[in-house]
Amino acid sequence: MIRSFIRYLKGYVKIRAEGFSPERFLNMCSYHQIFIWGMKPCGNGYEMCMSIRDFRRLKPLAKKTHTRIVLSGRYGFPFFLFRYRKRRAFFIGAFLCVVLIKTYSLFIWDIHFEGNSRWPDETLSEYLRSEGVSPLMLKSRVDCPGIVKNIRKEYNDIVWVSASIDGSRLKIQIKENEDTFPQENVDVSGEETPTDLIASSDGVITSIVTRSGVPQVHVGDRVKKGDLLVLGRVDVVDDSGEVTGYQYQRSDADIFADTTMEYRDEISLTYKEKVYDGKEKYLPYVRFRDYTISVGSLANKYDHSEVISKEQPLKAGENFYLPVSLGLKTAKSYAFEEKKYSEEEVRALLSRNFERFYDDLAEKGVQIKGNNVKIHLYADSAVASGTLNMNERITEEADTEILTIERKETDESVGTDD
Repeated sequence: MIRSFIRYLKGYVKIRAEGFSPERFLNMCSYHQIFIWGMKPCGNGYEMCMSIRDFRRLKPLAKKTHTRIVLSGRYGFPFFLFRYRKRRAFFIGAFLCVVLIKTYSLFIWDIHFEGNSRWPDETLSEYLRSEGVSPLMLKSRVDCPGIVKNIRKEYNDIVWVSASIDGSRLKIQIKENEDTFPQENVDVSGEETPTDLIASSDGVITSIVTRSGVPQVHVGDRVKKGDLLVLGRVDVVDDSGEVTGYQYQRSDADIFADTTMEYRDEISLTYKEKVYDGKEKYLPYVRFRDYTISVGSLANKYDHSEVISKEQPLKAGENFYLPVSLGLKTAKSYAFEEKKYSEEEVRALLSRNFERFYDDLAEKGVQIKGNNVKIHLYADSAVASGTLNMNERITEEADTEILTIERKETDESVGTDD
């Protein structure tokens, strides 16, 4: 492949050697180190290819061996230039194309994120734009270490970031922390804000583990929503037991309680289903950054339709992305058809909804101890309702009340003698 490309750049010719003894001519070519390839018999001679430089050396050899040389073809870039030497517009356009590609290669045309699930691409792109990093910026101005540092500083739940430039694309790989902890309450001065823990729902305390703060409840106590569970204010007393001040801290505890929840899920027995009629309309478009160019419109084509868009950015090679994307919008027409659930279908649907709700609670660490959820069928609807008995964490933070102690100044009078 490389050898063929080099031959094309230098140019080569195809000749036919005819005469009394063309084999002698071939021996002379070998003796004078004239390289030939693609040789094959042709009539009473041979057809072969050789470079332009070697072709110019054939005249004395052909004369000595009484061989007739016929030029049958010219190939390669030099002959291409000579053939189209009068078409200046073509060469000017080719030159401008090379210049534009070189110019495009100096810029970043696309920012690609990988590994992010909590933070969408739009949010991260908006943040980078606020930091001066956006498409259509020079590669020389891209500070990959600075981008990594700023993203980790801005998003605490991102534990690892990698930024690199691949062609015309800025590639940012992200690793998010799967175990995200809530950020501590800190005031503007950098000090920890004191907080209490209060009950988020009614229940009976089953376990309590306090790490900081003063617990106000015990195992077995019945609490209501909003009751104080852990106090973030600690009394400071003197030797006589009198309160002389307070220390404040952020309460931290794991408190679980048995709670109940009313569950209800109602669905109608009749529903509307989409029925596609096979009618489709297509709208091709070209997107340049935030600008879209299209011919026609899909608006008001059908009474009911859904639009599906597919877009593909243009690129030269694997990583050289161009600032242009080609897209196609497809509008599919449909109508609504009214249908009715059977008894088996509606029971299965309500059961799936309850299982999904059950799994969501389990993912949040809620333990379901029992339930009496039942399905009731009516003329126009079906309802799954009942009570869930759960064991869950019931703490939520609240600001600690700041108290001050009024200090009484002792009035000491000094007596004097007249």
